[in-house]
Amino acid sequence: MGSKERERYFVFMDYDPEYERIRNDRTKRGAYELDMYLSRKHDELLANTLEHGSYKKTISLIIVDGFAVEITEDQANALRSTNGVRVVEKNQEFPN
Repeated sequence: MGSKERERYFVFMDYDPEYERIRNDRTKRGAYELDMYLSRKHDELLANTLEHGSYKKTISLIIVDGFAVEITEDQANALRSTNGVRVVEKNQEFPN
């Protein structure tokens, strides 16, 4: 059984042709549409997989289809087995 302490993880998604289509639109409208699409997609994935209020999404990444979220190790394992998720990786901070 994993730790119950929330830590930051990065979640990267499988190939999504809609993401690629929107990403290729280099206009301001395209950038806005991509931001909205990914934010909604990532929010829906979390809402459908994890208990409401048990996680905190901190950012949706645009250069890759992914996001950062504060979750427990058990929640990270649940996301790893979710359809459409490619990688769930714990953030590592290196000493200076």
